Formats: sequence, structure tokens, C-alpha cells
Amino acid sequence: MRASRLLFILTTLQARGRASARALADEYGVSLRTIYRDVDALSAAGIPIYSERGNQGGYRLLDGYRTRLNGMSALEAEVLFLSGLSGQAAELGLDATCASARDKLLAALPADVREGAGRMRPRFHLDVPGWFEAGERPACLPELAQAVWGERQIGVRYRSWKGEKERVLDPLGLVLKGGAWYLVARIDASVRTYRVSRILDLRVLESGIASCSDFDLPAYWNENARRFEQEQHPERATVRLSPWGIKMMEAFLPPYAIANATIGDAAEDGWRTATFPVGPACHAGHELLRFGADAEVLAPEALREQIGRLVASLAQRYVATQDMAP
Repeated sequence: MRASRLLFILTTLQARGRASARALADEYGVSLRTIYRDVDALSAAGIPIYSERGNQGGYRLLDGYRTRLNGMSALEAEVLFLSGLSGQAAELGLDATCASARDKLLAALPADVREGAGRMRPRFHLDVPGWFEAGERPACLPELAQAVWGERQIGVRYRSWKGEKERVLDPLGLVLKGGAWYLVARIDASVRTYRVSRILDLRVLESGIASCSDFDLPAYWNENARRFEQEQHPERATVRLSPWGIKMMEAFLPPYAIANATIGDAAEDGWRTATFPVGPACHAGHELLRFGADAEVLAPEALREQIGRLVASLAQRYVATQDMAP
């Protein structure tokens, strides 16, 4: 346990350049006294580590000092090779760079760890799109990725459901969600999300973007995704479902609805009453028709009426078709 902690301190200082004793203690979940003892042990072992006082102080390694990766366990090395499994680096134009980095990492590993790490990647495959869906490969993605990393402004012609628009954006990051790439960018004082496949034209501009060092992409995306799911499911439906309908909930309903569903006990006929989030009646009606006769909407009344209109329209259409049959 202590060996792992010592390696953690060493690699953290090498990666960040400086870290306080309090930050190290909080991240590893130990006391300040433990960190002090560990730093003393590293110094006694000949590691050139020293402390600086003041508000910007902390522990540092001697400039130019680098440790080899011979403290890495076999499992840690194998897990590293799970990254970039299925072509996402190629979509960003970084396949050659990633291959070079993997080769260098392998060369730096001890021989007994290298063999296991090299076997890991061929045994796992990441297939991002859902079933019956194709992943998007926008032609502008590599150029867009370079603008993100280079912190350069971009000019885009973008097609939304409202029409085409010209925009100058500060690109803050890229997100891959369900096989589709999304650009998170700042426009004026707000941060917005754009689907990359809807960018019709892209120009990388000479001007740099405003500082984004305080922007947390994962935090923004998680909050934005949560808010989007809530906005898309403003109502709650109460539905009676047959035993087969209960089994098919995961196949017919989106994950957000499943995660926020409540299901009652089975009645004598085996049917259960479930309550879950749904979209507006005009959309939810079509979605719930997937259950066929194995579902009955009880509430809200607007959704029940929408289902009735859809069923009546279908019945009229198919009855008319049968009447015209020879």
C-alpha cells in the first residue's frame, strides 16, 4: 500500500510540477502526517524532492528529473491500453500519433509488464453507436479538432432545425455521444452545443479564443445532458402494462424514462401500473404505441386522448384498405 502511495506522489509531482501536502493527502485519502513521512522516505531514497514556502508553494521535483515507468503494475499498464480502442483517434486525425505514443510507452515498460500490456488492446473493442445505428464521421472533424487544441476561433455555417446560420465560435471541446460528435463552444457570453455533422462549412480563423482554463468540459456536458433529458420529458405518464409489456420497457423506452420509472405490484391478471417520464403527448403517443395492445395509458388525459386519436386513425385506414381488397 505504501509503495503505491509513494509512486502516486512521485508521478503526481512529475505530471503537475508542484503539489501541496494538503492536495496530496486529500487526493489519496490519508493524513498530512502520512504525506510528510512519505516525502521524507522519498528524499531518503535519493529522489530530488524539495519544498517551497508561500501561497504558491508545495513539493517539487528537481528540474529535469524524470522517473521511469518501472513502478507501474501489470494491471495499470494493461488498463492504459484500453484507451482509444475503436477508431475515434483516427476520426480526429490522430491515429498515427496514438500508435507512436503506444509504441513509446511499451518501450518504456519493464519486460515483464510489456507483454501483458501488448495483449490487452486486441482483446477489447469499443463500438460506440447503438444497435441499428451508424456512427457519424464528419469530414470537418480533424480540422475542428486541431482548432480545439490550438485554441483558435472558427467560422461555421451551421444547419439547425430552424435553418442555416453563420457563426463565429470559440471551440471549447469535443464530445462523442452515442456515435455522434458534438462541439461545445462559446458564442458571445454563452456556451452552447453543436452537432458536428450539421456543420456545413468550417473555417479556422487566425484569432485565438478567450481563456478557457476554468471551463470544465465533463461537468458542463453532464449538466447539459441532464437538463436536456429533463426538458425532453416534461410529463409523467401512468400506464398499465401486461407482463410482456413490462419486459419490453427497456427495449421501447429511453434510458432516462427507465431510470426514473416506478412500477407497482402485479394485479390478479398479471398487469402492473408503471409511472415514468414522457415527452409531449404528440411524441409520447407514437412512442407508447410500440407496446400495442399490451399497454393502456391512464394519465395524463391529453396523452390518453392522443393515443385514442392515433388508434382510431389507424383503424379507419386499415378498415378502408380491407374494404378495397378484391
